[in-house]
Amino acid sequence: MFIQHLLIFGALHLLGLQARPRPRSTTKLTQSEIDEFTPFTHWVGAASCSSSSTRTWTCGVHCDAHPGFNTTAAGGDGGSTPFWFVGFDPTLQAVMVGHDGTDFSNLKSIFVDANFPKSPLDPNLFPGLPNGVEAHSGFKDAHARSATDVLNAVKTTMSTHSTNKIVTVGWSQGGAISLLEGLHLHLTLPQADVSVYAYGMPRVGNAEWADFADQRMQGKIIRITNKHDVVPTLPNSDEYHHVSGERYIKDDNSWVLCSGSLP
Repeated sequence: MFIQHLLIFGALHLLGLQARPRPRSTTKLTQSEIDEFTPFTHWVGAASCSSSSTRTWTCGVHCDAHPGFNTTAAGGDGGSTPFWFVGFDPTLQAVMVGHDGTDFSNLKSIFVDANFPKSPLDPNLFPGLPNGVEAHSGFKDAHARSATDVLNAVKTTMSTHSTNKIVTVGWSQGGAISLLEGLHLHLTLPQADVSVYAYGMPRVGNAEWADFADQRMQGKIIRITNKHDVVPTLPNSDEYHHVSGERYIKDDNSWVLCSGSLP
């Protein structure tokens, strides 16, 4: 999978500038803090499965890791609209929203990544946007195609299970969509407590986007970057900036919390 990432995204990487340095201020995570991410790793794994398997929660080891999960809805075509699921986790007492990453066997999925020019977000999906906020066109359009169905499923799950807690998860392309999803749900459902867990997430928008997401989500964005994964360095352009909340896995497999954000 890493080689596929490298080949597909590498072409985009060459169009940009050199990779940005990482923040110098870091705090090492304890083993118990690292272990807290294990359930979310399985959530992200489940998000990479087809909607037919997440609808019945029969996706294998990742679904088996959360046996009490109750799926409300699942959808997507695995191409221009990545697979997604919504349901309730009794352990976290939360609505879980998962989005799949890039499927390199599907050209439509690859084209979502390749559509990297920035464009304004839809104010109907992101009310209260300040001027100048722009995001990766492929990611925002992919999110928009499932946003209404996901929102309706989230509302149903919140009502059925009497919870206001929502967690969005995804990896790579799905991490980017999960970040958009998290902010969309935060702005649309002000009573909700929304968190985002994004693994190997590429950059999603410009500096104005990153600042707005950080200000509104108030430390509820967690993005995990693994060693030399090239995807988080993309799109490699001064016009794109990361949100804060990075947990970086170093070469020795230790984890550090990086302060602030990096371009």
